[in-house]
Amino acid sequence: MAKVTRMIRHIVLFTWTEDATAEQQAAVTSELRKLPGLIPQLRSYTVGPDAGITQGNHDYAVVADFDSVDDFALYRDHPDHQAVIAQHIKPILATRAAVQLSL
Repeated sequence: MAKVTRMIRHIVLFTWTEDATAEQQAAVTSELRKLPGLIPQLRSYTVGPDAGITQGNHDYAVVADFDSVDDFALYRDHPDHQAVIAQHIKPILATRAAVQLSL
């Protein structure tokens, strides 16, 4: 029997610490936007700050699509992705919420 492949959408929401600077927040975007060129498993990748339309939202979102669970796992564990998390996201991270959806 053939293995069933399902597309995966990964959604992450961040809230920054009160002392996170505009420069630190901009660096998150800059560094995350480099990942599609480094991780070929990314089918679609959208990152950026909240538009500020509704009060109480998270500060930042990442939406990434993958052809399979395996491709998501390669992205999740990729050293370049892990470096962005360690060097740019964790130092200013207050809260994080994430979900992976089957498409």
